[in-house]
Amino acid sequence: MCRGIGYNLTAMPNELNHDNQEEAGLEVHQFWPLVEIKCSPDLKFFLCSMYTPICLPEYTKPLPACRSVCERARAGCAPLMQQYGFSWPERMACERLPAHGDPENLCMEQDNHTSSTGYGSGNGGAASSAPLPAAQPRPTRPSKTTQPPRCRPGKNQKNCQHPPGERARDCVCRCRPPLVPLGAGGTVIPGPISGSSTGSIGNGAGLAGMAVSGVIPAPPISIARNIIQDIAGVPNCALPCHGAFLTSEERGFAAVWLALWSGLCAASTLVTVTTFLIDTQRFKYPERPIVFLSACYFAVSIGYLSRSVFGHEEIACDGLALKSRAQGPEACVAVFLMIYFFGMASSVWWVILAFTWFLAAGLKWGNEAIASYSQYFHLAAWLAPAVQTFSAYLAGGVAGDPVAGVCTVAPDGVRSFILVPLFVYLLLGTSFLLAGFVSLFRIRSVIKRQPGAKADKLEKLMIRIGVFSVLYTLPAGVVLACHMYETSLRNEWLDSLACPCRPRARPLYSVLMLKYFMALAVGITSGVWIWSGKTVDSWKRLWRRLFSGGSGGGGHGGGGAGMVAGVTGVSGGIGSTSIKGVVGRVGVPYPPAPGPGSALLPPGSVASASQHHLHHHVLKQPPLSHV
Repeated sequence: MCRGIGYNLTAMPNELNHDNQEEAGLEVHQFWPLVEIKCSPDLKFFLCSMYTPICLPEYTKPLPACRSVCERARAGCAPLMQQYGFSWPERMACERLPAHGDPENLCMEQDNHTSSTGYGSGNGGAASSAPLPAAQPRPTRPSKTTQPPRCRPGKNQKNCQHPPGERARDCVCRCRPPLVPLGAGGTVIPGPISGSSTGSIGNGAGLAGMAVSGVIPAPPISIARNIIQDIAGVPNCALPCHGAFLTSEERGFAAVWLALWSGLCAASTLVTVTTFLIDTQRFKYPERPIVFLSACYFAVSIGYLSRSVFGHEEIACDGLALKSRAQGPEACVAVFLMIYFFGMASSVWWVILAFTWFLAAGLKWGNEAIASYSQYFHLAAWLAPAVQTFSAYLAGGVAGDPVAGVCTVAPDGVRSFILVPLFVYLLLGTSFLLAGFVSLFRIRSVIKRQPGAKADKLEKLMIRIGVFSVLYTLPAGVVLACHMYETSLRNEWLDSLACPCRPRARPLYSVLMLKYFMALAVGITSGVWIWSGKTVDSWKRLWRRLFSGGSGGGGHGGGGAGMVAGVTGVSGGIGSTSIKGVVGRVGVPYPPAPGPGSALLPPGSVASASQHHLHHHVLKQPPLSHV
């Protein structure tokens, strides 16, 4: 917008506490509709002098626009802004700027204006700095009656206590970009209408919902529902749809990061659950809870993958703002149920896993004894998360996640619905885990004295479950720590967005990415439990059942001629048995089975009209090489 304005060097931070041109551009663009309809020929030059102030190598002090420039822009545009319920921003008050011709404070005036005249024939945006006197006296500090409001003590006072003409700062917290202002009743004012230029700003910080179509702007339209929130104490203010702390590159990487790990989690847990369905009897207590834990993480991974299918805006956004207090049958609520309900259910199943492992290792319970309480395990594993999910939903605690693009517990409910339950589950599971290890070490010498392989298998089983439990404890602890980090510093991050004089603060990007990875890591490691030869055998049996028609085979070793014969099948009645011999790749057919009393049978053989006896007899035959 400020290209061709008359200078090509700018100084940052600017008058409005923007640290770079990207931040300044996001906010100044909200005034673009006013620039387009040319409510004042001085508006563009005035805005550029505020958001991208001129930088002169020979003059190190700030050089703002003159007061007359501001007054002409305000006179032309303020009435139009008032028609849509917006007032001229206080942070752009013309009274804070130096007057044209003031020898103590230099300022900029447009080429085609020397006084408060109308619009001249220039480009409307060209500007030049006031000529610097050869021996300019040092500016004196104006009287206290003309000083702008100062920042509160103890806060960031950088560039906030300067006289007019230098860096007058407005330290009042406002709903300024990238935050999204909300209209009456907590509704979001929409973005572009019919491809026209629009903007959104609140509390006098700009113009919102104005669409330019020729010269007549369109009124704002409320499109969002159920959004009642505030940011840093500023009412009717919401976070933007894609978050306020991440760059476009970081958002793109986060999308790939989540899709990668959620896809791996879905694949690993799907293999685990499918293996259980193939060979159910193989998974007995105390290790069976791992299967249900994997099923829960499969649902959680599908919830995260839904963002890649339906899109960030469809799930987590309500217009320009991040979704808040979602209710009713919508994608946000469905994703919330998949991620939160099954996430909490997985935590309960891990507690049950640690408990059953303690029963087996510490109290020496058998599989059957533990399995007799399975109905109580299921009741606890599904009822407790259901109560938590229902409570969070009724409390209006369902909100969009600006980083992951999904819906989860709202920030206000993180302590009650995430931190406390996760801490309780982690404490219970760890207690059972430690008790089981203590008991295991006590009876280890007894187990080793027991003869046979069963004792060794039991010890290996207990060790595997113990290792898996430890693999769960570490990610769960990291996720808990990440949630505590976000909860404790969230208000500070939001204050830095709404309050210009607060120190700039944003979350650590690495911590955010670590949280999502650890939230899915347990599902990925659940596949470690089934990585064994038994799993391969189970899948081979499934493959034969599906594609081989259930046929099987056996074999006999041959003698002097090197012939190998194998029994390939028994079917029908008498005379239907066949043996296929192999010499190289040439098949040798076995003669038909003789009838009862036949002398063709080898010595010692007894013929029978029964298929069962014949089958038994054939299997007892000597190799064909001996015949």
